[in-house]
Amino acid sequence: MDRFETNEKTPVSEGICLLTVVSPRRDEGNSPTGVVGRFLARQLLATGRRVRVMAEPDQCGGWPDAVDVVVGSITRPLECARAFDGAETVFLAGAHPSTVQDALTLARNASARKVVLLSSHGPEYEEANPPATWFWLAIEKAVERSGIAWTHIRPSAVMGSVIEGTYPATGSDWSATIRADGVIREALLNRGHYPFIHEEDLAAVVFAALTSDDYNGTVVEAVGPPLSTRSRAGSIATALGRDIGTVDMTADESRANWRRLGWPDGAIDVTLYALEEYGARFAELLQWTFDQRPSVRDIIGRPLRTYDDWVSENIDSFR
Repeated sequence: MDRFETNEKTPVSEGICLLTVVSPRRDEGNSPTGVVGRFLARQLLATGRRVRVMAEPDQCGGWPDAVDVVVGSITRPLECARAFDGAETVFLAGAHPSTVQDALTLARNASARKVVLLSSHGPEYEEANPPATWFWLAIEKAVERSGIAWTHIRPSAVMGSVIEGTYPATGSDWSATIRADGVIREALLNRGHYPFIHEEDLAAVVFAALTSDDYNGTVVEAVGPPLSTRSRAGSIATALGRDIGTVDMTADESRANWRRLGWPDGAIDVTLYALEEYGARFAELLQWTFDQRPSVRDIIGRPLRTYDDWVSENIDSFR
């Protein structure tokens, strides 16, 4: 049985759950809204809820048949205001500070009772800087001032970012180089660590925030454990059933490689910083992950899906 199969005993919600989805973004802190949104849509449909998606053109495919897909961008919400009609709850992903207020006004006018924001781990650092420089924090503050009940989700990196092509840069070319010559080349290969959460688990956190009032007015740290670069490479090799060669590059070599692949400098800087920081402070940051309350496991009521799980589900990308 599909784990998202509809439970016939669950009553259908009267309101619409509106999800917003944007094209992949490589700037630091961005999550893959497409893969997360598709998992979330299936979870909502399985409990009898109505789902509408406002999706940028390249994200309009691959949704369950029951989803109402509206072509548009949350960065230009006034151009597709009808997407908000009847929206009871909103999963706000991919918003931009310059237009988020327009989106929130449309949500409020539609009598939406809740906004769950897909944020980032940027706000806690932006707070020390002038408001004119804020991005994620500006969006969070706008949501908090909207007059609508809210929850902020600040996720770690998402495993599916590799497939969708969003931040972070680590691992972003592995499928290509493994297919081409069976090799992974990256900086900090032997000591780098990065925290990852499975997109299905992140979607389950969002689902809980959308369908329960337990997390209203809170910031949820939806973080997975830090994984070593070596262990991630090993998971792929095991799933492929063959060895994968590795080349430990210098930071400058990785930087040049990622630039050639189109990664912006900000995303490269944060990726390299995090790989080194999580490697150097692994025990401390692992404990920080465990100490978060509510934890992801508390919220979703089951163990987190592992990187091995993710690789087995997506192994064709590396063949």
